[in-house]
Amino acid sequence: MRKFLNTLFVLSEDSYLALDGETVLVLSGEEKRGQFPLHTLENILCFSYRGASPALMGKCAENGINLCFLSPRGRFLARVCGENPGNVLLRRTQYRVADDPRQSCRAARNFIFGKVYNCRWSIERTLRDHEMRVNAETLGRASAGLAETLPLLLEECDLASLQGLEGQAAAAYFDAFDDLILNQRETFAFHGRSRRPPMDPINALLSFAYTLLANSCAGALESVGLDAYVGFLHRDRPGRASLALDLMEELRPLFADRLILTLINNRVIREEHFERQPGGAVWLSDTGRKVFLSAWQKRLAEEITHPYLKEKLAWGLVPYVQALLLARCLRGDLEGYPPFLWK
Repeated sequence: MRKFLNTLFVLSEDSYLALDGETVLVLSGEEKRGQFPLHTLENILCFSYRGASPALMGKCAENGINLCFLSPRGRFLARVCGENPGNVLLRRTQYRVADDPRQSCRAARNFIFGKVYNCRWSIERTLRDHEMRVNAETLGRASAGLAETLPLLLEECDLASLQGLEGQAAAAYFDAFDDLILNQRETFAFHGRSRRPPMDPINALLSFAYTLLANSCAGALESVGLDAYVGFLHRDRPGRASLALDLMEELRPLFADRLILTLINNRVIREEHFERQPGGAVWLSDTGRKVFLSAWQKRLAEEITHPYLKEKLAWGLVPYVQALLLARCLRGDLEGYPPFLWK
């Protein structure tokens, strides 16, 4: 199991990253903004268009440090990849499964089972903790609908039908999502998903969190020797890390949605943390990104007991553990992939 080390977030738009011995230098013009030993870093996420030196990129690739470039607004741009550490037989198995729709469905349905299960858990958690403040009838109906979908997912052998069930479950969940928002409803009322660009603050938060989670899942998959770009539910598309999108499905309600709801309901994220563009797009401001990333890092550092392994680990290690379990499943060491089902 990989150790959970620190992630360096570089937020200043004018920052440039360079290599100095065994450290990464963060520069703004000629001014040194910070210096960090590379051996303490697992990931570097750079929200600057200025980028990094070739020497640093090579060093990160050599040392297995996930160096990811995002726009200042959080849109994924590129990721530095080193030599593939995986077994060629594992990837060949992955490609064979991806090429067979029935095998792809058997692999994908566990991701979706985990997603629907965790969406229902999120709703039930809110019902339990805030029964007097929410529309219990609406949330109860959504929870019951998701519960009815779970056994259907495990029996599904057709990929198109599985995608249909997933779409129905996602619609039921997001139809009830607005009822999970308890405070600041004048700012964060949810009327449905909007992407590329997000058109309101809640969608800006969801898109930003999903970008961070997808990057973590892609790095986790590559670290165990899998190809993050060849998925089972999400089919091949140039430039899309389809398997990372598969893996993150079960983690969305826990990593992204619950954290966002907590930050809104506790008034940590507020109206002033967003910028509204002339065309209607809404983005997190620099201050808003810092607030969110601080909360994200704290959440990743929290210890939990993994529901399948029954071992304690940090939240930030969950994508790596799930990627390892997926690799073992493809190798035949496990009969099926065990999704992350939060209790």
